[in-house]
Amino acid sequence: MNYGLTISYDGTRYHGWESKKEVDTIEGKLEAVFARMTEQDVKIHGAGRTDAGVHAKGMVANGFLDTTLTPEHFTEEKILSYLNHYLPDDICIREVSGVSERFHARLNAKGKVYQYTCYIGDEKPVFERLYTWVLPEWVTNGTPDRMPDIEAMQKAAEYLIGTHDFKSFCGNNKMKKSTVRTIYDITIAEEEGYLRMTFHGNGFLQNMVRILTGTLLEVGKGDYPPEKVKEILAAKDRKMAGATARPEGLTLVQIRYPEWDFE
Repeated sequence: MNYGLTISYDGTRYHGWESKKEVDTIEGKLEAVFARMTEQDVKIHGAGRTDAGVHAKGMVANGFLDTTLTPEHFTEEKILSYLNHYLPDDICIREVSGVSERFHARLNAKGKVYQYTCYIGDEKPVFERLYTWVLPEWVTNGTPDRMPDIEAMQKAAEYLIGTHDFKSFCGNNKMKKSTVRTIYDITIAEEEGYLRMTFHGNGFLQNMVRILTGTLLEVGKGDYPPEKVKEILAAKDRKMAGATARPEGLTLVQIRYPEWDFE
């Protein structure tokens, strides 16, 4: 039977989502616990591959279990309880549900929502430091200032909305597949020193959200005008875009699917 999982995790001590030999990953931890529970090799298919140090509130994955062996042990409630008991405290299975045999967490996904959080306040964010990029003091247009120009950043973000070739914002220089993606919405908001950028798109390239964040922050700092983003997109050259923002500020918030995918 095919089961869908909704997963939250603190990515601080993990080398990303995808299984790798000799290092801890989220997928590796999940597959190890599933193997312990079922005494079978279970392949977990994630909706995406978060980078090392990146977090998730709503990652979705799926995996097939041979429930004909001991079906009474594979109720959704028992699977949920078992996984959360044996997984480390920084990984939580929020939901387990039976899904269509055709459902694939990555292939059926219609949208993803990421949020990047920066802090530019006066006090150290002691309790949020693992999930926030603490920015140094900024200089905006030659004037000392601790808050970037959000209006300029939002204007720059408008040039990114729609379907574009985002090659300039791809961290993989050897990418051979299409780098065309669609961004539906970007919102930027500040509250009590926290600057949060939320990105909703049909999919994102490797490091794409972090590079978009770094570029928008450079606009906010006054390094170049919002209109420069159009040139960066057109150039299809990673060197034209801004720096890659640090991983700890990024969280995968949600994976979106059409309703018919789930039973």
